[in-house]
Amino acid sequence: MALVIKGASLLGEETTDLYVDDAGTFVDAAPDGAETIDADGLVALPGLVDLHTHLREPGREDAETILTGSRAAALGGYTAVLAMANTTPVTDTAEAATRVWELGREAGLVHVQPVGAVTRGLAGEELAELGLMHRSRAGVNVFSDDGRCVHDARVMRRALEYVKAFGGVVSQHSQDPTLAGPAACCHEGELSGRLGLPGWPGIAEEVIVARDVMLARHTGSRVHVAHVSTAGSVEVLRWAKGQGIDVTAEVTPHHLLLTTDLLAGYDPTFKVNPPLRPQEDVEALRAALADGTIDAVATDHAPHARHDKEHAFVDAAFGMLGIETALGVVRTALPDLSWSDVARVMSVTPARIAGLADQGRPLAPGHPAHLVLVDPDASVTVDRDASASLSRNNPWHGRELTSRVVHTVYAGRVTVRDGALA
Repeated sequence: MALVIKGASLLGEETTDLYVDDAGTFVDAAPDGAETIDADGLVALPGLVDLHTHLREPGREDAETILTGSRAAALGGYTAVLAMANTTPVTDTAEAATRVWELGREAGLVHVQPVGAVTRGLAGEELAELGLMHRSRAGVNVFSDDGRCVHDARVMRRALEYVKAFGGVVSQHSQDPTLAGPAACCHEGELSGRLGLPGWPGIAEEVIVARDVMLARHTGSRVHVAHVSTAGSVEVLRWAKGQGIDVTAEVTPHHLLLTTDLLAGYDPTFKVNPPLRPQEDVEALRAALADGTIDAVATDHAPHARHDKEHAFVDAAFGMLGIETALGVVRTALPDLSWSDVARVMSVTPARIAGLADQGRPLAPGHPAHLVLVDPDASVTVDRDASASLSRNNPWHGRELTSRVVHTVYAGRVTVRDGALA
């Protein structure tokens, strides 16, 4: 159905009416028979784009499916998500990538773009079908072994050289396994020692970030740093960008607001990889996002079934929910960030990094109608039981967050109306 969106504040600035035809494109005049949406007092942004979403399908449909994850994404204001490859089976073939893409199309609530594995089975040894995945109908452009680091420098170099041929990007989970092994689960410091939890030092991230930016410079290829969590990594990224190295980086909402002190209660909800860090790291991440050293916010939405999370801290699964609450967390953590900058870090730049040409576009005639309408003055108290996700590992339960997603429009279709699925 065609739409007339009346009185929206475009990127928090000028107030205007937006017109969408029945083909899902912005036009310059009101179409006949259009539905009217009253957007008085609402901020209009390009639909949000998430570079880092775990949808769990195939293999762990008890934790999330592409449909339920798409519902959660739409409620969070997203119109595109990148589905990570660490599923069962791993998304390391053209057939697997195409199946994820097809399931996303069937759900029809957001654009679901599969991320391909860098190596077969995430084993870190043999390159996956990078070219075939890129040439498939899914058009895979981002590759990651997320959850595991591509630790072998030779393999990482080969991956960067391979994807350069078609403009792809390798997204790295930066965790040197010799410095932070699979059991590491708490920022290494006084607290980890007092709690008796295996330490995850910041240097384990920073040495991989440093190595990979040098490999990117050597190969002339693109590298993307997933879920940056330390001030040291920010320093490396700032230096690399100053050298003209083709590197981009993301930060999660939880690393912008939560600190390692929350682990004192051994609540496995707060077990995440990389771990929550001290306040000084949080401050460095906020500053880096604001000044462009970190390019994007990515949720690392990681749903888990209760029987995987409700364990002793060291035995519980890593990860937390984030896609429904990301906008509110960013607004709460950085209240002075302009709406145009919110659009930059949550839509425009993520779309560019992912190579999604029809996402993150201006809300102007001739462009696809992907947008979110936000009440900037509303506050929301998070209720984990109200989530569209199948999982409940929500670190924001009971917290009050700033701003509220009111309407989401994907390709001209209203997917969320008045804060509920349409």
